[in-house]
Amino acid sequence: MLIAAVQSDEPGRLDTVMREVAETLLSQGLRLAGVVQTNCVNPDRHKCDMDVRVLPDGPMIRISQDLGTASHGCRLDPAALEAAVALVGPRLAAGADLLILNKFGKHEADGHGFRDLIAEALAADVPVLTGINGLNRPAFEAFTDGMAEVLPADPSALLAWVRTARLSKVA
Repeated sequence: MLIAAVQSDEPGRLDTVMREVAETLLSQGLRLAGVVQTNCVNPDRHKCDMDVRVLPDGPMIRISQDLGTASHGCRLDPAALEAAVALVGPRLAAGADLLILNKFGKHEADGHGFRDLIAEALAADVPVLTGINGLNRPAFEAFTDGMAEVLPADPSALLAWVRTARLSKVA
């Protein structure tokens, strides 16, 4: 199983690193499927807006919903996330060197979101690189049966893992 998870306790670091790694891999000619996230700070709200870019070339999809300034709960727009999943599926099926996902989040932990596409990628021997947070790590570890490698939020470490994962497919 070729799957790695990236974890960082520094706010915003995971999204920045995943975007940077995706851009580097795209510039190297790898065929990527998946999404990377950008957070847009809005001074009128307690939390930022969350947008994902469907790899390799868009579109951008807002996956957060505005629940008002007093809201502190989950802002994920499940329908928007599923729209992103629907766009990634055909790109993965068309042939990808890597499935990269900004996060194995609560939606995936609950059995939705990108969970089935992760399984499809692994079944097709496509390496998967995703982010995780502490809350969803137990569900991720159960989903991967503890076989995922956990990596630091360091672009060099992630790029090295991708190179190794791709080489192991050839061997």
